Amino acid sequence: MNTSNASGCDAEAKAAEPPAILGAAHTPLRLSFDGPLAIITIDSPPLNIFDEEMWQAWFTAVSRLERDVPRALLIRAKGSVVSAGIDVRIFADTPSEEVAAYWRRNLSIVQSLERLPCPTVFAAHALTLTAAFEIALACDFIVAVGGARFGLVERRVAFTPAMGGTQRLAARAGVSRARELVMTGKLYRASTLVEWGVVNSTHGSAKFSDEAYRFALDLAASPTQAHAGTKRVLGEYLRGGIAAADAILPSVAHTVAETVDHRRAVEEFLAHGPDHSAEYLGR
Repeated sequence: MNTSNASGCDAEAKAAEPPAILGAAHTPLRLSFDGPLAIITIDSPPLNIFDEEMWQAWFTAVSRLERDVPRALLIRAKGSVVSAGIDVRIFADTPSEEVAAYWRRNLSIVQSLERLPCPTVFAAHALTLTAAFEIALACDFIVAVGGARFGLVERRVAFTPAMGGTQRLAARAGVSRARELVMTGKLYRASTLVEWGVVNSTHGSAKFSDEAYRFALDLAASPTQAHAGTKRVLGEYLRGGIAAADAILPSVAHTVAETVDHRRAVEEFLAHGPDHSAEYLGR
């Protein structure tokens, strides 16, 4: 939710900003590319609120990523907060007969991010509320400053998270934890959410931007098609359990076995052992 007293750890990104590919200077987010790594930077001061302009920028960015799939994606934010959440005026301005279509449209952002066949990383340096948290939960990895706080605080406007956060929390931490976080509307530190299995790792604030960037860049340079196979298997598991994942696994293994990266890595392993330095090409 939009809250004017939101606070958090201010950590400006230190990694060199690659040339912007999407978005002029005053758009609420930018999509840029650093070689194989795509970077979405949320930058709509002071609170990175999800208003209609922000939604449209996300649709444009995700549409570009679906057309030009990178080898990894990093999502980060500028400013003192990652996002103070949804512009509350949306709830007042959306006619009741349009509510279902409105949130179906916004949910499609999360679903599109999940469908990307590359590793996705959400880096949270500070307060991350509602829609931003739900987008984070659509990513493969959430990395955060230990003191960063997260919340699905729709309870404050007698609403329920409508971008898939509740069920994605349950997939990571279990139904009981999802109920707790959503129904209490409390804020939880990243250090707590690591224990729950929601956040993957926590870091100090001083070098966080660099560490998140290096982590995502390393994923972008790793065996992309093998990661796509892993995402397919896990996605099928979430939809239908172990049996469903087992059913597609032989086909996935065959697809990955045909990749250039796999064949090159096997050759390098046989020649130099597990510490080989094969360069992965993403194909």
